[in-house]
Amino acid sequence: MTLETTAVIGAGTMGHALALVHALGGCRVRLHDSNPEVLAAAPDLIRAALATLEEAGSLSGAEGRAALDRISLSDTLAEAVAGADLVVEAVVEKPEVKRAVFARIDAHAPPTAILASNTSYLDVFPLIPVARQARAAVAHWYTPPYIVDLVDLAPGPQTAPEVIEDLRALYTGFGKMPVVFDRLVPGYIANRLQAALNLESLRMIDEGWVSAQDIDRSIQHGLVHRLAVLGHMKKMDYTGLEMVRNGIAGRRYQPPGNNGETPVLDRLIAAGRSGVRAGAGFYDYGDTPAEELFRDRDLQLLRLKAHLQNLKGESK
Repeated sequence: MTLETTAVIGAGTMGHALALVHALGGCRVRLHDSNPEVLAAAPDLIRAALATLEEAGSLSGAEGRAALDRISLSDTLAEAVAGADLVVEAVVEKPEVKRAVFARIDAHAPPTAILASNTSYLDVFPLIPVARQARAAVAHWYTPPYIVDLVDLAPGPQTAPEVIEDLRALYTGFGKMPVVFDRLVPGYIANRLQAALNLESLRMIDEGWVSAQDIDRSIQHGLVHRLAVLGHMKKMDYTGLEMVRNGIAGRRYQPPGNNGETPVLDRLIAAGRSGVRAGAGFYDYGDTPAEELFRDRDLQLLRLKAHLQNLKGESK
């Protein structure tokens, strides 16, 4: 099936970026959000992302303008999904909200449309109308998706096999890196690994063993280079599997339990240090606007991505 017309429902942090991803891939995109202010802000966010991609040399100005021309805003969900081949759901991670959105999509989208949810952890399939189950799947992205290539594809219990294959072919054609699951795995791979890293990092800080800076230095100067080149499982091959087995058998490391509590984060958030957009989190960002910080992050990611592609002999 050719997926040429895409509707993106939700224009926030992920939604506007996913509209850009699909437009860069050549799709005609209609973007909708129930909040008019969020929808109105989306074009400027998309232009800023395109400017960063152009500055990094990842695309030309003409390519960016062509992608922007393929995106239109829809005031209503019905208008957005009318005639769509693919409907991308990128609304807030609340079951009741998603259920309502899927019901409205069901009322207005063509019966042949594929419904793809960007959910991170929710099992969305019970929230999707029965008649849509065969054409529904998860297509989960990582921010910023116009730079990070990984996309997790997972079917529901009734998803037709060709739906996953159509999505895999579409995103591979975009130059992305789909990982296809045979069932929904909550958190997929990357989020589950990040969850374990979060728990261990917060445990070490809360116990007073290390600082946030120590953790970042250890990751940046001890792990990142090898992980970027080898991945984790191949890194174990290079370490030697007997050594890995012996380390586990020694039981000198016990992972932290997850009791749902995060004292370190609670203290920071209570102090107004909730992250980059607040001007501080584990680090102080001073008066530097959040948009500038995100732009600098994206430029560094793009330069690293280009370097790794060159190192591995991959085409852009």
